[in-house]
Amino acid sequence: MAVYTDVAPVELEAFLSGYDIGSLTSFHGIAEGVENSNFLVQTTTGSYILTLYEKRVRREDLPFFVGLMQHLAARGLSCPEPVAARSGAILAEVAGRPAAMVTFLPGVSVRRPTAHHCAELGRGLAQLHLAGADFPLKRANALSVAGWRPLFEAAGAAADTVAPGLSGAVAAELAVLEANWPQDLPSGVIHADLFPDNAFFLDDQLSGIIDFYFACTDFLAYDVAICLNAWCFEADGAYNVTKGRALLAGYEAVRPLSEDEKAALPRLARGAALRFLLTRLVDWLNVPEGALVRPKDPLEYLKKLRFHQAVERAQDYGLAA
Repeated sequence: MAVYTDVAPVELEAFLSGYDIGSLTSFHGIAEGVENSNFLVQTTTGSYILTLYEKRVRREDLPFFVGLMQHLAARGLSCPEPVAARSGAILAEVAGRPAAMVTFLPGVSVRRPTAHHCAELGRGLAQLHLAGADFPLKRANALSVAGWRPLFEAAGAAADTVAPGLSGAVAAELAVLEANWPQDLPSGVIHADLFPDNAFFLDDQLSGIIDFYFACTDFLAYDVAICLNAWCFEADGAYNVTKGRALLAGYEAVRPLSEDEKAALPRLARGAALRFLLTRLVDWLNVPEGALVRPKDPLEYLKKLRFHQAVERAQDYGLAA
């Protein structure tokens, strides 16, 4: 989450007049994240999140995102539910941006996940995959292997201003993954961005999953690889196999991985590391002036990529033999 577009109180009050959620008492921007503008909105009936869609989010994708949240919530997954206006519309416009109001989920994200949190997350991710199995809409993953070269080209020679030799390292890895990306793995709805700040906990139990604006149709095991990258590395860049073992065991307790998925996991983890290295690199080089945003360090994912390059089998991540 982030704030790129400001909303005036009078504008927000006019927007809320079309909803049956009470009158505005307070609101403030949420600074975490890097994609959309988000506001915590307090009304006389409760708390809500207002999202203004920016940057990579295309208007034509919005029905997929809001429909998916409705679908997952109906299947029992704890996630934000879009709030309909009196007109029945889910999508609207605020400050010249497409916008939606969703319910507020209680809980807090954890900054330093433990193995227990990772196990909870693994189970929740598998439940998400099962709940999304019959979702009828499809959305290609624009940030999978076919989308990485355009990102690399967008960064260009400026990559080496972030770290000497970064451009060459990324070019070499990109060539390997383009030539060897897995094929024909089980696919379905994936979250594609399930970092610790997108999962909420209450009393150390997973209480909800938020921020579905990268969700798409892709390999289910790729989502697992993203989570290994996001949850199982320590601040010094070391992989914590205890956390990895917990996450994978939690996932497999709900949805066992196929043998093909297990064999592909090291390559998928490399791809996930490269994907976040590239998007962080482009964002690092192109922070909008005056934006309330905290760009994330792309070199964190270069370290993770180097770890994955040395991995030969899924058991090295903690997967049970």
